[in-house]
Amino acid sequence: MQGKWRENLIKIKPYVAGEQSNDKDMIKLNANENPYPPSPQVKKVFEKYAQNSDGLKKYPNSDSIILKDAIAQRYNVNRNNVFVGNGSDDVIALSFMAFFNSDKPILYPDITYSFYPVWCSLIKIPYKTIPVDENFEIHAEDYYTENGGIIIPNPNAPTSICKPLDFVIDIVEHNPDSVVIIDEAYVDFGGESAVELTKKYENLLVTQTFSKSRSLAGMRIGFAIGSEELIATLETVKNSYNSYVMDSIALEVGTASVNDEEYFKECVNKVIATRERVRDELIALGFDVKKSATNFLFATHKEYSAKEIFEYLKTKKIFIRYFNVPRIDNYLRISIGRDEEMDKMIAAMKEFFI
Repeated sequence: MQGKWRENLIKIKPYVAGEQSNDKDMIKLNANENPYPPSPQVKKVFEKYAQNSDGLKKYPNSDSIILKDAIAQRYNVNRNNVFVGNGSDDVIALSFMAFFNSDKPILYPDITYSFYPVWCSLIKIPYKTIPVDENFEIHAEDYYTENGGIIIPNPNAPTSICKPLDFVIDIVEHNPDSVVIIDEAYVDFGGESAVELTKKYENLLVTQTFSKSRSLAGMRIGFAIGSEELIATLETVKNSYNSYVMDSIALEVGTASVNDEEYFKECVNKVIATRERVRDELIALGFDVKKSATNFLFATHKEYSAKEIFEYLKTKKIFIRYFNVPRIDNYLRISIGRDEEMDKMIAAMKEFFI
């Protein structure tokens, strides 16, 4: 019997992540993951649970106090200014639900994180994309218009470009009636965080992730910092959706990572050093490479097609990211791996150009 139940199924174009492979020999430079392991203190958390997992039979602390306190101390804010969730994707999705409830469109750049339109479609939020210029720069004055909210990644992805704090201040001060979200997934690799600005601007929310600079993409840990009112609203949405967002192990792992500042800085500095070296080598090979404040490079070649380079590297078991979308369809996004991985990529590119 045929019914009309299919008419009630949601129709949405989902976010598409970077290509995955089960080949252990594949060099994976397409998901902006950190090539170094997480803090050794994280391993101790897993060892503790391996020896005694009895605590997992109970629900985790729904307020995530230990992780919030660690983040609050690290960023010099109060616990009530911190929200945590399953990766910054979870935090931002909940923020869309919490703050973007106007009939006016929210604003974000036309070239940016491609999950934003997916959430808008899912939650039925009207939106308008603001074009970046020919150099992929975002201009604050383009956001001096009526809106239902603003979200801007800084540094932006996939362009790798970072704007100074004056830019953030400009955006917030010209939008006092909107919540402004600054998505700082990559800020630790060369940007200046806007966290301190949240103490002055009550409508500013800053989100970050443990997936990049803290090598914990597999644990899904993200957080937001903002005014007590914004955070309380986020907590209300979370508790209306899933009271226990983070599991017990993730809470302890995140806390251990935050508390190991020395290891954090060591890993970040190694990624930055490799990024700058590889950027110089790519430029020497004829690439135009944007100045990056992230753990990846955004590059286009003066003579060769990005798609052809991308496909050739796949034959050499090297994954980088190619976006078959307007304006950036001749650009490559290259995550920074270990030095030996990047050397193999450069060698493969030289083979292609011969």
